[in-house]
Amino acid sequence: MKPLYWIGSSKKDLLKFPSDVRKEMGHALFIAQSGGKHKNAKSLHGFTGAKVIEIVHDDAQGTYRTVYTVQFKEIVLVLHAFQKKSKTGKKTTKQDMDLVLQRLKEAKSLYNIDRFGRGARNE
Repeated sequence: MKPLYWIGSSKKDLLKFPSDVRKEMGHALFIAQSGGKHKNAKSLHGFTGAKVIEIVHDDAQGTYRTVYTVQFKEIVLVLHAFQKKSKTGKKTTKQDMDLVLQRLKEAKSLYNIDRFGRGARNE
């Protein structure tokens, strides 16, 4: 089982989700830690080859998304968790995409300086 690490406010943000959404996201992240991919997980558009995955869950209060990466061989890094605000379209906002990109860069930097106790082992 791969350890799970949280970048920025991603954990705090996910904990604000409704209980049923948190449970579904937690289950999906557990599957990722086990090397699998949840049925509601898909590659995040715009990050081809970076192994950035988005979990999408809808409930009565809206659409929730959690973004993580499996780019590193030995860990799963959660980059962002948010509620989609727009009522139209499926596209992720530029602000959210920029934050994912920023946190992915931060994760690469932290991983490469052995922040996670693993060393520089990008896949």
